[in-house]
Amino acid sequence: MSVVTGRSKVATTYGIVAASHPLAARAGVQVLERGGHAVDAAIAANAVMGLVEPHMNGIGGDLFAIVHDATSNVLHGLNAGGWAPAGLSPHVLRSRGFDSMPTTGIHSVTVPGAMAGWAALHDRFGRLPLRDLLAPAVFYARHGFPLSEVSAGTWAGLAGKLAGDPNAARTYLPHGVAPQAGTIFTNPDLATSLQHISDGGPAAFYQGPVAQAILGLSRDTGGTMTPDDLASFTPQWVDPISTTYRGWTVYELPPNTQGIAALMMLDIMETFPLADFGLHSVDALHVMIEAKKLAYADMLAWVGDPRFFAAGTSPRPDDAAADPRVPALLDKARAAMRARLVHPTRAAGHVEPSRLPGLTTGAGGDTIYLSVIDRAGNIVSLIQSIFEGFGSGLVAPGTGFALHNRGALFTLEDGHPNVLAPRKRPLHTIIPGFMRKDDIRIGFGIMGGFNQAQAHAQFVAHVADFGLDIQQALEAGRFTKPTFDGRDVCVESLVPDASIRGLAARGHEIIVVPPRTGTFGYGQAVMSNGTGVHFGASEPRHDGAAIPEAPDVFSGN
Repeated sequence: MSVVTGRSKVATTYGIVAASHPLAARAGVQVLERGGHAVDAAIAANAVMGLVEPHMNGIGGDLFAIVHDATSNVLHGLNAGGWAPAGLSPHVLRSRGFDSMPTTGIHSVTVPGAMAGWAALHDRFGRLPLRDLLAPAVFYARHGFPLSEVSAGTWAGLAGKLAGDPNAARTYLPHGVAPQAGTIFTNPDLATSLQHISDGGPAAFYQGPVAQAILGLSRDTGGTMTPDDLASFTPQWVDPISTTYRGWTVYELPPNTQGIAALMMLDIMETFPLADFGLHSVDALHVMIEAKKLAYADMLAWVGDPRFFAAGTSPRPDDAAADPRVPALLDKARAAMRARLVHPTRAAGHVEPSRLPGLTTGAGGDTIYLSVIDRAGNIVSLIQSIFEGFGSGLVAPGTGFALHNRGALFTLEDGHPNVLAPRKRPLHTIIPGFMRKDDIRIGFGIMGGFNQAQAHAQFVAHVADFGLDIQQALEAGRFTKPTFDGRDVCVESLVPDASIRGLAARGHEIIVVPPRTGTFGYGQAVMSNGTGVHFGASEPRHDGAAIPEAPDVFSGN
């Protein structure tokens, strides 16, 4: 079955930046054209994204990345997910009347890790000064930019949340209302924060004027964050975890992210002949939906901050490689056993997590993605988020950015791997992806909460099983199951009607969603194929673009 795309993939022998906003992608390309590394371009693009899509990301959130070094052919993973304040615990929240994690407000705020993530990436790979990388974002924040269509619609829907905090309202509701598409939006406070960071580096954020504003907000709203919570935070370089799928090796970051769920899905899907079933066939979609249920049951039961595994409520310095849950969950024999639970003609209403020998578990219980390839073939797969729309709904005075609510993903359930604890990182939804086979390298990602792992698995299958190129693989109709139990599933109307009816006949409770919505997330991808030609893709569900670097044809060089 062919896929009719809304746009072609981009091809060049130079670099490409693919992002969900053209101004951000262009900022990254400007950096490439100045001789920057792919990492430099990713930071510049991300900084602009925090301005132009502030409901989705910004320096008040977390960051994860996979960097492919073309010279060494080595992958480097970065976990810049922040931790809970040392003074925050289930006991503290229960004493204040909470019986579950709050989803907004100061107690949902963990330490923002994005700025530390930029610094770690820049220290290891960067070529240009940080001030140059942040210059486009500072310019647009001071001088303004026209708000894009998709972002304006989402922004307007969050006006009520913003109105709950006077600093958020002052920053994001000029004249008391959400700005409309095409209107010029400025954020001078964010320009000031970014200028502080340009001048003073990460210390300006974690110890300087930005930190003081965050700590003042925490004190004023009854939070527990201390100066040491911010100043002591460091991101973690990690080895990506992987599985094989139809001859490809697919990489995700290890727990505390949900990336392992994408790999578990693929391991289950690999036991079925999806290529024979056909793209968007009833059989293929049924298998993938059921694989999602099984993989997510395991992810929810077993994934937490690996530094806390078998260590009570105190962290230990071990990295994810020491976590015995990872090899157990990625065991192909276990995946084959899980695959046998997929009934060929009936949707499961409930699935149980795996039992892992020797291990115990509790019962239990918005984002941007961008990718960059530079002319040398270095690839950055980067995802950055403040979680839900405008995060916690709080803006520290004078800073110009929303603080995330990533702590909402903790549980208060005693004994669960993801139970809240001081200096612990929550289960994280945001995941960058990477895949390779022979000389082909693809950095990819699709944002959207717990949609992400299932969207990653579909993207990989679109490429590996059905032979789609990266643009087609992003644009092909997708499903997402937003809940963790039951038979409900959202299916994009790009999927044939006959397949939708066939899924319903198997007991799936179908919610048909029209094209070009945020239900299925927004994705980007870049690729090299070993010939020196580079490719980029950005799907038309959002405002984004894949923009190629231009050669310097005017200087005479």
